[in-house]
Amino acid sequence: MQAPSEIQRSTEIAHTLLPELEKRRSKRAFSDTTVPEETIRSLFEAARWAPSSMNSQPWVYVYATKNQPALYNTLLNALNDSNKVWAQHAPVLVASLARKNHLSNGAVNGSARYDVGAANALLSVQATHAGLVVHQMGGYNKQVLIETLNIPESLEPVVVLAIGYPGKPESLNDNLKARETAPRERFTQEFFVHTKTF
Repeated sequence: MQAPSEIQRSTEIAHTLLPELEKRRSKRAFSDTTVPEETIRSLFEAARWAPSSMNSQPWVYVYATKNQPALYNTLLNALNDSNKVWAQHAPVLVASLARKNHLSNGAVNGSARYDVGAANALLSVQATHAGLVVHQMGGYNKQVLIETLNIPESLEPVVVLAIGYPGKPESLNDNLKARETAPRERFTQEFFVHTKTF
């Protein structure tokens, strides 16, 4: 196994991509511009058409805008402090949940979280197309989210998403500003794409 220092990384896009994939970034600076309801619904429509195991469609979303302060603050207060400091400025917060069992036969859906990830990916691409940014967060208190949203046992939290129009990096503290403006960096394909056995 390669040491982390030996893994090749690059800031360059090596092959032709959709413009939305080229532009997508997990930003932390948000404008206070309100996201229209129709635009929000278009994001969930994109998620709706994601692929899923047995077409089970296990994704469930709970979202709030700044116009719903009680629910918005419930979602915000479940976040880790390091996320809360910037996510509080996002016009929209979303909890994405996974239905643990297939509706068709009640069997455990081992692909549920994977399928929710696929739905969130399509949501993010649609958001980028609409000029929005999406930042998905695993940094939250799962038990707090379950208790404050009264999430039933049949559902499991996956990630919380902050959504809005991009803001100015200058609105962030120095550490977050540096991360916000740094070039995106990814492993090269040589690290994760293989044409031979291990």
